[in-house]
Amino acid sequence: QVQLVESGGGSVQAGGSLRLSCAASAYTSNGYCMGWFRQAPGKERETVAILSTRAGGTYYADSVKGRFAILQNNAQNTLDLQMNGLKPEDTAMYYCAAGARRSSCPITKNEYNYWGQGTQVTVSS
Repeated sequence: QVQLVESGGGSVQAGGSLRLSCAASAYTSNGYCMGWFRQAPGKERETVAILSTRAGGTYYADSVKGRFAILQNNAQNTLDLQMNGLKPEDTAMYYCAAGARRSSCPITKNEYNYWGQGTQVTVSS
């Protein structure tokens, strides 16, 4: 099992931006479904964004649509999450995950088997 390692988290004021990265070359270069998920204290882990590295299709949760972008960074061999217009409710631990090798990717967390350790994002008002 190849590890997924997230980086780029931190603290930012509302309206600011952060870019998260996930070292995931073994997955992004082999057509895996990839995703970013988040979990706030006391809440269930939720899907933020999904990318089919095989077909290029994306999915975004309604709460982040238009503000976040999931990107396959081939130069760095990473899966990135560009987050703009951050809100306090975006505060959570963010996780990168890999699922099956397929073109049409599921959006539920239970379909993703390989997980990173997470990176904390804190947005203050």
